[in-house]
Amino acid sequence: MLSQSTVDVVKQTIPVLQEHGETLTRHFYQRMFEHNPEVKAFFNPAHQQAGTQQRALAGAICAYAQHIDNPSALAGAVELIAQKHVSLGIKPEHYPIVGENLLASIREVLGEAATDDIINAWGEAYGVLADLFIQREGQIFEQQEDTYGWQGFKCFLVEKRERCSDNIESFYLCPADGSVLAPHVPGQYLTVRIPTADGGTTLRNYSLSNRPGEPWFRISVKREAGQGDVPAGVVSNYLHNHINVGDSLEVAPPAGEFTLTLPEPADKPLVFIAGGVGITPLMSMLTVALEASPAARPVVFIQAALNSAVQPFAGELAELAQRYDNLRLHARFSAPLDGDLQAGRCQSTGFIDAPLLDELVGDAYAAWYFCGPTPMLQQVRQLLKARAVPEADQHYEFFGPAQALA
Repeated sequence: MLSQSTVDVVKQTIPVLQEHGETLTRHFYQRMFEHNPEVKAFFNPAHQQAGTQQRALAGAICAYAQHIDNPSALAGAVELIAQKHVSLGIKPEHYPIVGENLLASIREVLGEAATDDIINAWGEAYGVLADLFIQREGQIFEQQEDTYGWQGFKCFLVEKRERCSDNIESFYLCPADGSVLAPHVPGQYLTVRIPTADGGTTLRNYSLSNRPGEPWFRISVKREAGQGDVPAGVVSNYLHNHINVGDSLEVAPPAGEFTLTLPEPADKPLVFIAGGVGITPLMSMLTVALEASPAARPVVFIQAALNSAVQPFAGELAELAQRYDNLRLHARFSAPLDGDLQAGRCQSTGFIDAPLLDELVGDAYAAWYFCGPTPMLQQVRQLLKARAVPEADQHYEFFGPAQALA
C-alpha cells in the first residue's frame, strides 16, 4: 500500500509526464538497451522505430499516475500487459532492470526538476506496480502449465502450410513430441521465437485462427513489407521465406485476454468486424460462437479488406455461411479489383460506416468484437459510441503496443 505522501507526489508529476512523456520513454528504451542488452529480444524493433512502443509506455505511465489511488481502474490494462509479458517469457528478475533504468531516465531527462522526493515516490510506486504484475504473471504461468502442459518455448513441427491470400500464409503447428494439444480459448495468441542473424533470437505474437480442439495450432501470418522508416517484418518474412512443411518452430503456450464470452440472453446478436489480418482471432471466435449458440442468435460477420486478392479465409467463411442459417456475412472492399463486384466477392465498397451497421445490425442490442488496423478500430469505436453501445459490449484488440483509440 502506497503512503499518501507518495500518492500526492506522483500525482503532482502528471503535468510533467504529459508534456515530456515520450521524450522520457525514448530515453528510457535507449538507456535500457545500452545498459541491459539482454532484454532487447523482448521488443519489436519495428514498434521501436515507428515510435508506437514509446508512445504506449508514455500513455501507460500517465495512466498509472492518474489512477495511482484507484488501481482497480487499470485492471483491464494490467491484464493485457500481464498476458503479453507471460507470452514473451518475462520473469520477476526483469523488473529490477526496468525499474533501475526508468528511475535513472527520470533523473536524466528532467534534471533538477527530478527531486529526491520525486525519485523516491516513483521508486515506491514502481515497486508496488511490479509486485502486482509479478503476482498476476505467476498465476498465468501456472494456468498455462495446468492447461497446456508446458511453460516457456517448446518445439513444434509445421504439419501443413497453406496460402490464405496474396499476403497471408497459414502454418499448421503440431508438437514435435507428439503430445495432444489442449483446446485454446478463442481469441488467444501464440508466441513464436526465431533465430536472428546476430546469433540471438526475436519473438512475435500471432493469433490462433483455427477452431479450438483441432490437433494443431494454426497461425495465419501477413507478410509485413515495411513502409517509410518502419522496417519490413523480420519474423513474418522469415516465416514466409524459410519455414515449410516439416520445419520446426519454437512456440510458447497460448496467452491473451481478448477472448470470446458468449453474451446473455441466448438470442442476443453477436457482431464481428474484421479488418485485414485482424480477422485471425475472430475466425477462431466465430467457429465457437456458431457451434455453441442456438439458431436463435443472429451472428453478423463483416470483413473489411482492400480487395479479393488480400481477402483471407473467403472460402472458409462461405462454408460456414452454408452450414449456419443464423450467420450473415458481408465483405466490404475499399479498393476492389476489376470484377470483384461482378463475381460476387464483395457486397459493398468503401469503409465501415453507419449505414452499413444500420443495414446489417439495425437497432439490435448486440455484443461487438472487432480487430484490425488502428484507423479501422478508431472508426468502429466512434460508430459504436454514436449508437450508444455500452463499453461492456465492445471487445477489441490492437496488433501492436496498446494505445488510446483517440
